[in-house]
Amino acid sequence: MPYEKLSFTGASGAPLAGRLELPSAGEPLAFAVFAHCFTCGKDIKAATVIARRLAETGIAVLRFDFTGLGQSQGDFAHQHYRSNIDDLLCAIEAMTERGQAPSLLIGHSLGGTAALAASAKSQQIKAVATIGAPADPAHVLASFGEKIDEIETEGHAEVCLANRTFTINQAFVEEARSYAQPQALAQLRAALLVMHAPLDQQVSIDQAAAIFTAAKHPKSFISLDKADHLLTREIDARFVADSILPWARYHLEIPEPESVSAREGQVVVASTGANPFQQALAMGPHHLLADEPQSVGGGNTGPAPYDLLLAGLGACTSMTMHMYAARKGWPLERAQVALQHEKIHAKDCEDCETRSGKVDAIQRRIKLDGPLDTEQRAKLLEIADKCPVHRTLHSEIKITSTLD
Repeated sequence: MPYEKLSFTGASGAPLAGRLELPSAGEPLAFAVFAHCFTCGKDIKAATVIARRLAETGIAVLRFDFTGLGQSQGDFAHQHYRSNIDDLLCAIEAMTERGQAPSLLIGHSLGGTAALAASAKSQQIKAVATIGAPADPAHVLASFGEKIDEIETEGHAEVCLANRTFTINQAFVEEARSYAQPQALAQLRAALLVMHAPLDQQVSIDQAAAIFTAAKHPKSFISLDKADHLLTREIDARFVADSILPWARYHLEIPEPESVSAREGQVVVASTGANPFQQALAMGPHHLLADEPQSVGGGNTGPAPYDLLLAGLGACTSMTMHMYAARKGWPLERAQVALQHEKIHAKDCEDCETRSGKVDAIQRRIKLDGPLDTEQRAKLLEIADKCPVHRTLHSEIKITSTLD
């Protein structure tokens, strides 16, 4: 997917490294900023999957490393909770100066807590989504264990988090304990989406309940069921992104893409204008997009025309073999049809009537699963050539075009 590397100045004056995930076709429908979890980074799997998934659907997402983490400069040991909030506000300002003002904040874990506070300070944020976020920044102190005493005695301590060692100073602890997060929630004017896993071992779901209770409407809650705190399973990260999209569309007032409709037995195709080639397809009650690959100027948002042609032939082939096997009572469990189209020189085709130029060649490889004997398999291969779409492609076709 297309992206831009983005560098901007953080709250401490150090340059912060970001990556702006962009839609593969057309202008972004909206802009968002993703705040990663405590001591993680912009390239953690959850942040990557969610940002790219949203970009696929038209929402450009900036994910960046907080001060002293990942590729961002600065000293993490001198940072505190408010630094994350200020870094987020710097990211919002940097995007706004580029003419890409974000209206959505997404925060994971402590990044979600910071996103709530930052959105309360930014008038342009219309919606904020939290993922496994604590209601109180002091909640993160529990992960320091016995090191808290050393921090308070010595002023700092080395703390191991997620198999990495970080220097945490007393200012961070004091800031986390004293920050008025309930006040920030009371000042929140953006729409809120709280997402949390009931079995989260790092941040109890009670924290999500506290956020939801303290915030004013409009607010929504989505349970992440079996997800872990870091969303290490891609299916969980994709579910989060797919849940954010319709909610964000509603609250950011993003118009739905233009669609077409068709009656039963009719196919209607219309250009969307999203890129030079994207088409909206309606086949009775079914809808999808067609497009061309990025290599030829398309957005790769759907199958290409020849892909659709091959799909029709493949589906018809499999259906016809299954129907025939069922009628005969044969044990065909599954049919798989792999197809490929290419242009070949007519002189290389021994059984083609055309003898000059090029001809279309479709290779069709069929795999049959089930305890079929040799004769049954041979007959089903023969039947494959008799599927209606196969016959149509081999017969004379007349296409009539008129203007409405």
